Amino acid sequence: MTKQLYKTVGLIGKPKHQGAKATIETLLEYLNQRGYQVLIESSVATSIEGGQFESRSLVAIGEQADLAIVVGGDGYMLGAARVLSCYNIGVIGVNRGNLGFLTDLSPDNLIEPLEKILEGESRSEQRFIIEAEVYRHGKLKSSNSAVNEAVLHAGKVASMIEFEVYIDGSFMFSQRSDGLIVSTPTGSTAYSMSAGGPIMTPNLNALSLVPMFPHTLTSRPIVVDGDSEIKMVLANENYENLQVSCDGHVILAVMPGDEVIIRKSKNTLRLIHPIDHSYFNVLRQKLSWGNKLY
Repeated sequence: MTKQLYKTVGLIGKPKHQGAKATIETLLEYLNQRGYQVLIESSVATSIEGGQFESRSLVAIGEQADLAIVVGGDGYMLGAARVLSCYNIGVIGVNRGNLGFLTDLSPDNLIEPLEKILEGESRSEQRFIIEAEVYRHGKLKSSNSAVNEAVLHAGKVASMIEFEVYIDGSFMFSQRSDGLIVSTPTGSTAYSMSAGGPIMTPNLNALSLVPMFPHTLTSRPIVVDGDSEIKMVLANENYENLQVSCDGHVILAVMPGDEVIIRKSKNTLRLIHPIDHSYFNVLRQKLSWGNKLY
């Protein structure tokens, strides 16, 4: 019998989603048959029928499991990834959403590639994440992490804001726009791409700054070193209802005169892929790019 690389596997899925529930039950049966200890995230564990497992919080899965399998779309994966990145745990995504840039495995063809991964036939990569911090009068007011992007924007639709941007303490530009997207390479195929930002391969140590509907035609996206500290200073003339969104899920309140600092986090997300995984193949499939001509 092949030596188990992983002994404890965490199963995480979107609550009240029938497709996710069915996939988790399939995974549970498979893992039970092969002697793995299975931890199921508590918000979905109550709906799982049959099988041997223990219910755990997402944090406890990060602390106790060797491998986490997240069942859902990219949005649900992002929420789990922000927590799991705090722990040295491999993460596999099963796509129960739409595009699925972060969720490699298909629920319709799941067991064969998963079996190979569990036997060690896999690729592992580290994706860096970013931290967004809001300072008011020099004091930290709030912070959170983002796998894809942190976005400075107004709290109401189509409301222009004014701010300055500094890179490592050096003034870069001032701007009047709907906001600014600061994206990681992972997030470059998400909201940033919709706003006209560049696609960056995941291995790049870089961040992109993408203006949102700037009040000048000369404002363009720019890519900076991933170790840069990005500071945005909000003008005092802004309206009070300002926000920083992390992956579109976590909202940090911002006031006129506040400073928003974005930098690389010390934590990383360890993604596990099938051995034949190709980032460019994913792009071709998801973005409907052409195949080879010859």
